[in-house]
Parts: sequence; structure tokens; C-alpha cells
Amino acid sequence: MSTLGYETELRSERGYVEGLYTRLDAERARVKGEFQAALRGNGGTAVERDVEVRALAKEAKRLDVADNGLCFGRLDTISGDHSYIGRIGIFDEHNQYEPVLLDWRAPAARPFYTATGANPESMRRRRQFLTRGRQVVDFTDEVFGRPGEGDRGDAALLAAVNAPRGEGMRDIVATIQAEQDEIIRLDHPGVLVIEGGPGTGKTVVALHRVAYLLYTQRERMERHGVLVVGPNPAFLNHIGRVLPSLGESDVVFMTPGDLVPGLHVTAEDAPDAARLKGSLKMLDVLKAAIADRQRLPEQPIPIELKDVTVRIDADTAEWARDEARSSGLPHNEARSVFTEIVTYVLTERAISRIGKGWLTRSDREAWEDMRADLLKELAEDDVFTAALDELWPILTPETLLAPLYSSPERLRAAGADQALLRTDGEAWTVSDVPLLDELVDMLGRDKAVDKAAQQAEERQRKAQAEYAAGVMDIMRLDYEEMDEDVLLRADDLLRSDALADRFVERDTRELIERAAADRDWTYRHVVVDEAQELSEMDWRVLMRRCPNRSFTVVGDLAQRRSAAGARSWGAMLDPYVPGRWVYRSLTVNYRTPAEIMNVAAAVLAEFAPGVQPPESVRANGVKPWSRRVTESELPAAIEEFVRDEASREGTSVVIGPPGVPGAVPASETKGLEFDAVLVVEPEQILADGPRGAAELYVALTRATQRLGVLHQGPLPQALRGLAEV
Repeated sequence: MSTLGYETELRSERGYVEGLYTRLDAERARVKGEFQAALRGNGGTAVERDVEVRALAKEAKRLDVADNGLCFGRLDTISGDHSYIGRIGIFDEHNQYEPVLLDWRAPAARPFYTATGANPESMRRRRQFLTRGRQVVDFTDEVFGRPGEGDRGDAALLAAVNAPRGEGMRDIVATIQAEQDEIIRLDHPGVLVIEGGPGTGKTVVALHRVAYLLYTQRERMERHGVLVVGPNPAFLNHIGRVLPSLGESDVVFMTPGDLVPGLHVTAEDAPDAARLKGSLKMLDVLKAAIADRQRLPEQPIPIELKDVTVRIDADTAEWARDEARSSGLPHNEARSVFTEIVTYVLTERAISRIGKGWLTRSDREAWEDMRADLLKELAEDDVFTAALDELWPILTPETLLAPLYSSPERLRAAGADQALLRTDGEAWTVSDVPLLDELVDMLGRDKAVDKAAQQAEERQRKAQAEYAAGVMDIMRLDYEEMDEDVLLRADDLLRSDALADRFVERDTRELIERAAADRDWTYRHVVVDEAQELSEMDWRVLMRRCPNRSFTVVGDLAQRRSAAGARSWGAMLDPYVPGRWVYRSLTVNYRTPAEIMNVAAAVLAEFAPGVQPPESVRANGVKPWSRRVTESELPAAIEEFVRDEASREGTSVVIGPPGVPGAVPASETKGLEFDAVLVVEPEQILADGPRGAAELYVALTRATQRLGVLHQGPLPQALRGLAEV
């Protein structure tokens, strides 16, 4: 294309995109006006206005997001038609709602990502825009069908992967590759496993898949939202802006330590304890631990009533225990069965003794009257209540698990390994979270507590109704004082119960807040990142959170560091979704330059020789280096790296074992990426066995541009190819 032709086309594209922004601004102004009107509350019930306000707020957020790169490309067909591709869809309301901008998720936009020279999909040209703010400053073309042209152009992709990293992951909506697009749009209702080595984009692909599902299945998914589970808070903060940048906000982000409301757990167990707690064998341990708390009295427990003393003996408690267990109810709910049997035996004995010689069963009315009096007396008797608490206590997950861990005797009674014994009180670990969650169902709820809550709620509702009635009394007008032209009274317009409804304190939290606080909330879709680290017990928690079993599972078995994690995907998924999970792999490394990946591949070959490392999409000509230092030189060498990188654009990190000043452990950098990485004391990282080898592999593959290694002892064999400086 001549320079003149290029300038002409650039002006044309600028004009079209400027017109799109004009439409966007007009739509945003309309939504803003409707939002303000809804806030003023003109018409409709409080509920209707609340729903309207929320919907308009969501639409305003979607339009704001679109401002950041509204249009990023164009497709030309061989028939001469063309379409513009962008973050959202915009339609021409004056021309039968013809699309003037295609949403990137629309079926018609797919060739923008998948057309190739070998299969152009009826496309003649793909154009990608480079924008600055709202202005198109450049474009690149791929013309299909010409000799030597038609392969996917790399200009936009290489510009994106070479760009300095910011504080969080960016979306790839403008540069999605064909293998990624296939996964994003995959029509599979069950579990999709996406496996790929470092830098293959598996996380960002999974997030774009969520945006695609929310677009294509909006009505089904948005009322319950999506859960994204990641390994640590730093990772969730890193990926947290991707979905909002795509206009999707009904997403809850959690770590495995957050899955039980009220808990935020980051501490980890030693490998042996983590392996034990993560095994499904813990189900039997928990059941046995509960059974161990359902006790029989060693000696009869006397209950002194007004007219007689009765005793809870072992036979009575055993009968009650057997009946309660056979009821199939959770422990706390089965207490009512236990109590009923014990109460029946005690009242029968008491009546027989009190009425001896004058009361028979034929006198049913007198018998039942006496029973009622005795039941009331037992219910108010502190000794009887204490006996029930001793024999069949109301338990919470915490009050069962903490004493179990702190008692060798209770661990033996539950058939548990003594490796679970600890002396640090109630310092929960990430491996405890699925056990605590499991116990919620095993123990069940305390009906007495539930009943009290229901009564409190009923009292609140009555108080609100009384308040509303009082308001109506104030508003009610005296007909005798009204002008004849006044045709309606206040209570003609609004019944008191309707007014009460307006004064009810509603749950005004957003969906993500309500979902995160509700243990029984179920999601329509769940994304699990770094899924190779999850244990068998972790998967039980997640399957409960998504009964329809719609998952996107992201991981790399070669990076597994947890002793309880997955050694195969089938072992974790087949018990829940046999025949309903599919596997896809990503093989191209978009993050790590070939120079760095060659170093990491040598480490991978030592601890996972059968695993093929991903192929880097680029080389940058910068060789990774190593430097041997003394103990006294180490702090200054780290400071030198930090100082040097601070003068460059982009991000950097120091990764090392505990005790290294200014370093973070490799486990906290999983899924993250930095322009420059300094790995300190790799031999100490490797000393942690298989877990250490996986962590060193993770550490070496975080860099997008530059990698350095500081070491005091000899370099591990796999790293001896580094350039010594």
C-alpha cells in the first residue's frame, strides 16, 4: 500500500472509530439519565427500583469498560463486506439494529481469531488497530490468498508479549490465538481441563472463557455468578482486573483458604500432614471423631426431680444413641432423637414410681398430664441439660476438630495418624478448610438455634408492620375535612403491609458479596486455577459449590508442589464427572523468551523427564546470568538488582528460600509474571525434594525479559549453562 493510500485509509478508520465513540457516549448519557431517575424513585415499588438501579449500574460499568480499546480490529470478506470487532456490540437503531461493532464473543467475530492462509473462512483481510486512547494511530493488515501471505500476523501479538508488565494481568481480547479461541468457545457442559506449561496463557484463556460463557448463557449464569479459585491472594489480585476489563463483574474470587465464610486461612501444613488431611480417608476419621463424642455414661447420672430421682444409665443412653444414629440425621439434628428416647425412658420411670398404687395406663389423661409436667421439669433442669451436653453435645466444626488435633487419645479413637497432632491451638491451615466445610454437613445445624433465629426474624417483621401501620395512621386523612375533589386517600394508594415491605431492611449487597458470605451458595460455573495443587478433599468442597458440575480447570501437573495434589486429572475428576470431562492442552509459551525457557527446561528434565516444555514464541537475545557471591556480598548484590530494575520500565521480583532479605517464596509467585526475576540460592530451593524442584521451575519461568541467579554454593547441575558474571 502506498503512503498516500495508507494515510487515506488511516483517516477513514479514525473517522469510523470516532463515530463508534460518539455512539458510546450517547448511550452512556442515556444510561446515566435513567440511573439518576431511578435513584429519585419515581414510580414502582422499592424492590422494582432496586432491581432497576442495579441493572443500570451494571450497564454503566459495561460502557465504561468499553472505553478502553473499544474497537481493535476489522474483518473484510471476499465478497467485499467488512465488520469491525470490539469489546462490546453496538447497533444502529435507525437501520434495523444492524451491528456497527461486533462483540468479540459473537459468532460472526470468530474468524478474526481463527482465519488463516490455509483456511481463510471466506475472509480476504484481517486488520488490527493500534490505538492510543480513543484514536487509531496505526494498523497492520494480513491479506489472505496472496503468495507468501495469510499466516497469522505476529505484529500485534509480539507487541503485546514484549510490552512491559504492569501491576496486573491484562486481557488478550485483541490478540487471542487460534488454539486459545478454540478453548474459549468450546461448547462443553461439564468439566474442561486446560493444561499448559508456564507462560502458555492458560489462566487468561480460562478467564476469557468465563466472559464468553456469561455472554452466551447470560440468563442461566448471572443470577448465581461464577467462582474463581486461585492459589493465593497475590495471584487473585494479579488476575482480578481481567474480567472487569471485559465487562463482567458477577464473579467471586477466592483462595482455597477462603471457601468457608468467616475464615481467611493462608498457613500451610507440613507435607505429611497435608497429604493426610487431603485424603478421602479423612471422611472416615471425621465420622469416627463424631461418633467418639456420642458417649455413654460410665456411671448412672442422677436427675433429681421434684417428686422423684431418675437416672440416665448406660443401657438407656445406648438405646437412645442407636436410635439417633440410625435416623440418618446429622449429629446436631439427631440430638433431638437422642433426647426424645432418654426423656421417654426417664418420664416412664418417674410416672411409674410417682403413680405406684394409684395410677395406671388406662387413665390416659392423668398419665399424659403427669408426663407433660415432667417434660417441662426436665427441660428446665440444669443437670439434665448438662447430661445431654456430655452424652450428645452440640458441636461446631471448630469444636470438633480443634480438640481432635490436640488429643492423642481422640486421634487414636478416630483411627487418625498421630502426625495430625499439634499444639498450636486453633491455628487453622489451608488443609483444614475442606474438613471444616465437610463437618458443616456431617454435624448439621442446631434446631434450637435455628428456631431462635426464626423467632427473632418474626419479631422483626411484626415490628416493621406495626411501624408501617403507625405511618398509615399519620397519613390517613379525615374525610370530613377533605375537599370533595379529593378522591383518593393515602390508604387507597398503599396498603400498610406494602408500606411495611418498603421499610424492610433489604440485603443491598452485590451478588459477589452475598455469594462469598453464604456457605450454601451454589455457582453456575467454577474456575479452578493451579488445580494440580488441590487435594481430594478440596474437590469435594468445590463440587458442593457447583451442583451442575460446570468447571474450567486450569493447571500443570509438572508444577505440582503439594503432597496432596493431583498426580492425574482422572484420579480427581472421575469420581464426580465420569465421562463428562474433556482435556485440552496449550503448547506455546507467550511469556518466557527461549533463552530463559531453555534454562527452565533443563530443570524440568531432571524432575519430570517425561514432560515436554512449552515452545517459546520468541527469543529476545538477552542471556540469563548467574553470579556467585559470599554471604556478606549477598545483600548488596540483591540491592544492586533492585536498584537497577527500579530505573527500568516494568516489574521485577526477588525469589528465594526463607531468610533471604527482600525475597518472596516461589509458591507466592505462581501464575504471576515479571519483566525481571532474580532467583537467589537455587540450591537451597532444590533441597526441599520434589516440591523444591517444582518451585525452582516456577521461579525460573516467571520472567518475561530478564533472569539472573545469585548463589553462594555450587550451582545445581541443571543451571550450569547460565552465563557467569
